[in-house]
Amino acid sequence: MKIASPKELDQGEGRVAITPQSAKFLINMGHEVIIQAGAGDSSRFSDNDYKDSGCKVIKASSTIWKEADVIAKVNPPSDDEQKKLRKGQVLIGFIWPTQNKELLNNLQKKGITTIAMDMVPRISRAQKMDALSSMSNIAGYRAVIEATSNFDRFLTGQITAAGKVPPAKILIIGAGVAGLAAIGTSVSMGAIVRAFDVRPEVAEQIESMGAEFLMLDFEEAADGSETGGYAAPSSPEFREKQLQCFSDQASEVDIVITTALIPGRDAPKLWLKEFVEKMKPGSVIVDLAAEKGGNCELTVPGEKIHTDNDVTIIGYTDLPSRMASQASSLYATNIRHMLDDLTPENDGKIDINMKDDVIRGSTVTHAGKITFPPPPPKIKAIAKQVQKVEVKTPEQVRAEEAEAFRKNTLQQILMLTVGAFLMFVVGNYAPPDFMQHLIVFALACFVGFQVIWNVSHALHTPLMAVTNAISGIIIIGAVLQMSSVSWFAIFLASISVLISTINIVGGFMVTRRMLSMFQKS
Repeated sequence: MKIASPKELDQGEGRVAITPQSAKFLINMGHEVIIQAGAGDSSRFSDNDYKDSGCKVIKASSTIWKEADVIAKVNPPSDDEQKKLRKGQVLIGFIWPTQNKELLNNLQKKGITTIAMDMVPRISRAQKMDALSSMSNIAGYRAVIEATSNFDRFLTGQITAAGKVPPAKILIIGAGVAGLAAIGTSVSMGAIVRAFDVRPEVAEQIESMGAEFLMLDFEEAADGSETGGYAAPSSPEFREKQLQCFSDQASEVDIVITTALIPGRDAPKLWLKEFVEKMKPGSVIVDLAAEKGGNCELTVPGEKIHTDNDVTIIGYTDLPSRMASQASSLYATNIRHMLDDLTPENDGKIDINMKDDVIRGSTVTHAGKITFPPPPPKIKAIAKQVQKVEVKTPEQVRAEEAEAFRKNTLQQILMLTVGAFLMFVVGNYAPPDFMQHLIVFALACFVGFQVIWNVSHALHTPLMAVTNAISGIIIIGAVLQMSSVSWFAIFLASISVLISTINIVGGFMVTRRMLSMFQKS
């Protein structure tokens, strides 16, 4: 089939749906790739790059829309582009069906099969097609860059001959893909980072990246991850505590990056006007939810403004497009993986398999019908729930310790009794010389086991515990042989003690070095 990527018409849009690299994969699937001349210029992909990859470059957009069987775009088609669509074509791109009901009706009437890249279900198998995560990752990174360029101080702390420079403090609201990308970038630049999210289960991710998680002392009944990996709306009581937390942070932080979005809803207002007024002059707010109204009350979508108290509020809605080359590469990879699933036989034929969870979830119009909203996927992207650890009372702890001591004592008495009985039986039949050596061996085993084996594995690995236990047995046996009248036996016993001691000490040293590798410096 012929897959075409026309030039994006939206003002300021620099991304392209197919790159020269992704085009090679599509051609290997048996497809023919058509690119409009100049479509990749803003992403630094020239027409010659596309030709070298085996693409057909056409100047006239009308020819592209007429010839193509599949149209791959970034943004939803404009009114003029919708007129060029014909029945039976497949359209792939960001559609936003919840907000664009009229567009959905037009595509359905024209008989277009529409794959919405913003509707890819959040399940493990679909991660390679998750274009929203790809763009959010870029937006989170770019938000820190924009904040840094508008912040007139260092992000990292420094000690210079001219004095000490404290690090900047950054608050990131929302720990989704964009939030985590912003955290990683901010930490790598040396800032002190604090982060908040309504889902307490993301605390471990935040802290593992070097940021501080702002935990509210509040028990929320609803699971914030039940909406397919996104945060769920919070209760009024939770919101009150949440805003109080932000109010406390407003006067301390230098940069605020907000990323809170809920699918199909306007962005929640989390950073109120009064919080902006509390911030220090020169502070910066980057609102990644500006396209849906913004998390900050003063955000102007698409613009950068300065408040009366000299706080910069950035409400750009095109952050991914400001890194057009990187964004195009990631988005084109998502498109390529989607087409890979749509071409199961690699024969250049598109198969819209509505029984496939990923394809069904992404398809919003098909066969003259609107298929949005899709049924929920069989496997939901629900985060792992943190189980509450029951805190035991001192009485319970003492009772458990006493029970463990009792069981251990009974086990030791039983082993000693059995061992003594076996010695008694063997002693009645074995010669005296044999019994002397057997008793030495048994004592060496028992004492060596008690000395070495019971050392906690936190101090050495289980494998090292076994080898050290054996070495302990050898040492005890060798020490007992030191009283022998034979100089040769004493010599061998000394060698045994030396070698076993080296083995035990070396084992502990090696284990200590291994454990230090997993300690945070």
